[in-house]
Amino acid sequence: MQGKLIIITAPSGSGKTTIAKHLLEQMPTLEFSISATTRPKRPNEQHGKDYYFNSVDEFEKRISNNEFVEHEEVYPGIYYGTLKSEITRIWAKGNHVVFDVDVVGSKNLKEMYGDKALLLFIRLPNFETLETRLRARSTEDDEQLNVRLNKARLEMEYEQYADNIVLNDNLETAQQHALQVVSEFINP
Repeated sequence: MQGKLIIITAPSGSGKTTIAKHLLEQMPTLEFSISATTRPKRPNEQHGKDYYFNSVDEFEKRISNNEFVEHEEVYPGIYYGTLKSEITRIWAKGNHVVFDVDVVGSKNLKEMYGDKALLLFIRLPNFETLETRLRARSTEDDEQLNVRLNKARLEMEYEQYADNIVLNDNLETAQQHALQVVSEFINP
């Protein structure tokens, strides 16, 4: 039996991963869809748990083999994508799929799956809050950070495609709001 899809999106640093993890902890029928990427592994990340880390050649071969539901070159040479096998694997277990994806991927997934998918956009109170969070991560140099910030300005426009917007000005409140919306979607 096919389950439903919960798509969580926002610019980097908005809290989408934190909110996704909270949903997964609270709802046992949800399971995380592990994305494939070509970006370098960060400290403490594991292949097959956080991402499927691929070389650009491996990723492009998977594209030609039609192994992705959606994929995008988010930054030059840095691909992200959702493998068809991930959705199949999770649905085969009777679970619902949770995605933590960029805005373009989220829009593509929503268009493909329609009413079977819930698209949540995580919004921060303002751009300055986002910039502060990204700087605090210290995961990029200044040039990479500026690229990410410029991209975030454009990504904020994708909120218009969301089924529901979760304001993350207080993490606990945002987590509760997301949990309520997802619960109502899965159990109407």
